[in-house]
Amino acid sequence: MPELPEVETVRRSLLGLIQNKTIKDIHVYYAKIIVGDPEGFVTALQGRKLLTIDRRGKYLLFRFDHDLTMISHLRMEGKYFVRQVTEPENKHVHVVFEFTDGSALQYQDVRKFGRMQLVQTGTEAQVSGIKALGPEPFSSDFKVDSFYTALRHHHKAIKQVLLDQHVVTGLGNIYVDEVLWLSQISPLLPANAITRAQAEVLHDNIIQELKMAVDHGGTTIRSYVDANGNTGQFQFDLHVYGRQGQSCERCGTTIEKIKLGGRGTHFCPQCQPLPIEVPDHE
Repeated sequence: MPELPEVETVRRSLLGLIQNKTIKDIHVYYAKIIVGDPEGFVTALQGRKLLTIDRRGKYLLFRFDHDLTMISHLRMEGKYFVRQVTEPENKHVHVVFEFTDGSALQYQDVRKFGRMQLVQTGTEAQVSGIKALGPEPFSSDFKVDSFYTALRHHHKAIKQVLLDQHVVTGLGNIYVDEVLWLSQISPLLPANAITRAQAEVLHDNIIQELKMAVDHGGTTIRSYVDANGNTGQFQFDLHVYGRQGQSCERCGTTIEKIKLGGRGTHFCPQCQPLPIEVPDHE
């Protein structure tokens, strides 16, 4: 599933291709992609100009004139690309946005899990899935003290808490494994056992790792590409994810992989030990 760096890369690549274009028509080939009435969705966007594209967590926010915003969640396999024809490029293209200049934005989704929802601009924060999101890691709202306080309210393993998007948004399975390795914190450690010092290191590593991943165009493990068809390059800089059975770059211990909350979890048992006794908070 695309995480924050991948969605941000898609946002940036799309913006350069379709900003200020006007929609002539929309062709919906799989109605369940649209949340609500597909016909109403099409009618509302016909003749609308795309002003910009924003991002909230892993959601893309297409901003149109007349105060309309299309919320797009790519889920597992969703991807956008621009073509000079309106005919679907393949059988997995389920929505085509036809522009007045003859080009078209095509949405492809092999698993059909992605969703698009049209709302009034300014109300997207109240939409299910977005309203419970924590602060953006690159925003001034993501502060060490509030992050540490939020962690203290959770008894689950730190990896599960980082994945649930409530204490900070945008992290998925790959980047959680990476930032925990960088911070030398066991993914199994209860979140409320994190010390203030550990929270500060983790906070800073989350920001730095995600920024680096964005700079590298995201991570391509299976099928992710941006709107220009380019794969990410950050997979070549991963330290622990997907490296089970290999030596830890830091200490030489064999990287292990376990299941935690149904997710494959990679860590170094030497660098990221689970304390026998949970330490007192500072």
